[in-house]
Amino acid sequence: MSEHSGWTLYKRLLGYVKPHWKAFALAVVGYAIYAASSTALAEMMKRLIDGIQQPDAAFRLMLPLFVVGMFATRGLGTFLGTYFMSSVARNLVHALRCDVFGHMLHLPGRFFDEHSTGHLISRVTYHVEQVTGAATKAITILLREGLFVIGLVAYLLWTNWMLTLLFLAVTPLIGGVVSYASKRFRRISRRIQRSMGDVTHVASEALSGYRVVRTHGAEAFEKARFAEASEVNRRQSMKEALTKATSTPVIQLLVALSLAILVWLAMSPAMLDDMTPGEFVAFITAASLMAKPVRQLTEINATIQKGLAAAGELFGLLDISLEDDGGQREPGRLEGRVSLEGVRFAYGADQPEVLKGIDLEVSPGEMVAIVGRSGSGKSTLMGLMPRFYRPTAGRIRLDGVPIEDFKLQPLRRSIALVSQQVTLFNASIAGNIAYGIDDPDPAAIEAAARAAHAHEFIERMPQGYATVVGENGVMLSGGQRQRLAIARAIFKDAPLLILDEATSALDTESERYIQAALEEVCRDRTTFVIAHRLSTIERADRILVMEGGEIVEQGSHAELLAREGAYAALHRLQFQDAGPA
Repeated sequence: MSEHSGWTLYKRLLGYVKPHWKAFALAVVGYAIYAASSTALAEMMKRLIDGIQQPDAAFRLMLPLFVVGMFATRGLGTFLGTYFMSSVARNLVHALRCDVFGHMLHLPGRFFDEHSTGHLISRVTYHVEQVTGAATKAITILLREGLFVIGLVAYLLWTNWMLTLLFLAVTPLIGGVVSYASKRFRRISRRIQRSMGDVTHVASEALSGYRVVRTHGAEAFEKARFAEASEVNRRQSMKEALTKATSTPVIQLLVALSLAILVWLAMSPAMLDDMTPGEFVAFITAASLMAKPVRQLTEINATIQKGLAAAGELFGLLDISLEDDGGQREPGRLEGRVSLEGVRFAYGADQPEVLKGIDLEVSPGEMVAIVGRSGSGKSTLMGLMPRFYRPTAGRIRLDGVPIEDFKLQPLRRSIALVSQQVTLFNASIAGNIAYGIDDPDPAAIEAAARAAHAHEFIERMPQGYATVVGENGVMLSGGQRQRLAIARAIFKDAPLLILDEATSALDTESERYIQAALEEVCRDRTTFVIAHRLSTIERADRILVMEGGEIVEQGSHAELLAREGAYAALHRLQFQDAGPA
């Protein structure tokens, strides 16, 4: 993440305020009214003292009206400022949160490989709330108390400019303390945000994998891991509290010292001769009133620095380049001819190559199975088709067009993917089958479910197609989840289909259903099947055997068995293992 200066961050945050400038202007007007009416308190003291010495009927009536008017005006200013500043701040946070989430959805696959889900969720929740602190509480106090201080200083200068300049001589010292505290707050806040990401990450891992945690008796281990992450967060928060607890009293002491010197000077005979008793009391009142807003202004420093540190992280994330979408062509309805020429791939410049020069030609409607040991590059090869990753060398063509020439979203709409790790959303069964479609046709959903042999179990559900499946389909069995994923692929009706270990988690009966469903879904589509179970791919038009990132054999099931090579060895190994069972 790039470092940003405080001013650069504020300028970017102000960009989010721009659309709401009217509400912001009203808030500023409100706080200006508040500051002016609060400053009038000193003037009221002057009138009161001077009026007591020379009382008259008009004074007796005017003073109470002045008091009521002052507090009514102050109340109006407070309402305008507080309400409209909250409106601006919440709109800013909403826009920033949506921007961050929207940006994340379009980041390259490698970004998600390098960042844990917990840290990313922390950015959208905790980090954005820190910006809220800087945007609501901090700016409210900054404007309200800042304008109050400006009003008081103006009043003091008007009453006695020489004494005021002496009073303000302490300002550079206060500035120095605030500057040191700011740098420390920002540094600690960045650490707090990172540690908060760790806390979210550890908690989400342990809670989503609770079955593994319990079966391994690892509750104590996870508690210790969580406590450690939380302890780091606690230590950083205590450092922040220490800085805040030290800087505020120091600044207050400096203000008190300057106030004491001011009172001492103001009470000198020379000064008292030049001022009426009312002016003297008004001057001391105005100087005393300054203590509270100055204290509040220094206390919000921690909130501002937290918000700026969080904004730095968020803008750093927004500055990460989106996945490349330079293509201009609409794929239309693809025929499904796939061609790979010398395709190589490594996950990073310092990582070993996972694919080493893959050459392949696939005809429209052909079913190609890919087998091989774990780590041979099968899933990586399929991850290049929807452009989750880009080949480090070589080229992939669809219908003779390089895939990078296609627009990204229409290209991905032309590819249906069913993987071993089925992702279902906490929505209805119909919503999961027609995922991403606003107003789907119920008949098309049912037709897809029937083709995937899922209609029978869906009908038995309490609300049928309206049944909510729970987070990641927790209410369903492995076979049922897999059939819903296949129904989703059938509903999508894409000309290219990738089945990545789609039947590996199934029992024999479910597998038989799904084999029938796959025969249905593969018809007239170019299909790539990654499989460990060789029994599921015997009907494939062509089988590729991969080893160490290369295609070592290809041919039909019968041809490869007759060749007595790597495929025959894999086949023997599986069916010997299966024999005794």
